[in-house]
Order: sequence, then C-alpha cells, then structure tokens
Amino acid sequence: MKLDPEGWLDAARRAPSPNCDARPQGEAIRLVVIHNISLPPGEFGGPGVEALFTNRLDPHAHPYYAGIAELRVSAHFFIRRDGELIQFVPCGLRAWHAGASHWQGRERCNDFSMGIELEGTDAQPFTEAQYATLNRLLATLRAAYPIEAVIGHSDIAPGRKTDPGQYFDWGRVEAEVRPNG
Repeated sequence: MKLDPEGWLDAARRAPSPNCDARPQGEAIRLVVIHNISLPPGEFGGPGVEALFTNRLDPHAHPYYAGIAELRVSAHFFIRRDGELIQFVPCGLRAWHAGASHWQGRERCNDFSMGIELEGTDAQPFTEAQYATLNRLLATLRAAYPIEAVIGHSDIAPGRKTDPGQYFDWGRVEAEVRPNG
C-alpha cells in the first residue's frame, strides 16, 4: 500500500465524499479512530454506507434511511466484511467522522485524526479479512504520519458513541493502541 502526496491510497477503491474540508493550518495527523457502521443497521454488503458518505442515500430505500439521509458525514476509509478497502477522503483533508469529541484535553478530534469505518455492529465480531486489511492500512498510515494512538470512537465520545463495540478485538490490531487519553 502506498499513499500519493494528497493522501489517496493506491490499494483502495476511491469513492470521493464531499463531506470533508481542510485541516487547520499546520495540524498533524496524530490519531486514528476506529468506528463501525452498517446500513441498514445489521445488514452487510449493500450500497448504504457508500451512499451515505457520498450524499446519495435514498431516504425511500429503507425506513431507517429517512432519518439519516440528510446527514453530512464521512470517513477516510471503510473496510467491508470481505476486506475490501474504500477511501472517501484523502488523508490530507479532514473527514467528518468524529463529531463532538475530545482526546487528551483537546476538542474537535476531526482536526487531527483519520477515521476508519469497519462494516459491522457492536453486537458481533469482525472478520479475519477486516483485521488483515486494517493492519496493513495502519502500518501504511503509521509510516506516513506521526500517529500517536489508535482508539475507538467510544474513547473520544464516551456516553455518546459505543463503537467499535465489545466484539472488536484490540489484541488483533498490530499497532500501539489506546494509550491513556
């Protein structure tokens, strides 16, 4: 895996999202945030996540979509159950993945983080293929950026978010993870 100067990964399928903007001037990428998502909830393999992150989610395609179709959210990367890697935002830009968040006394984690979504839920384990892709991706990101920690969405938005959930196996992540924050 290699990143180009803008932060697009050659091993990922590109699906550019408009839900991003410039990082604050001089802000280093120091944090990777792991999330989970499935659309419709609990269903895998469909177009829902990609449609949401690219503002093409049809509010009539599923009853759940009516309440989220107007959201403007994204992540840098999405790893499907089979290990497929999709990139929505180049690493040099700020994806809108963390929302209200704080880490080590700092607010607005989107400013200094990258978001990786795993196709899944809080209620079931992730796949071997997902861990394999995640570990290759993290190695590439760590080689390119001064990453200090790999943490869960629940670590930066406690009480508001629970992902990646109890079935995410932090011991399977080949990186320094979850330092005290």
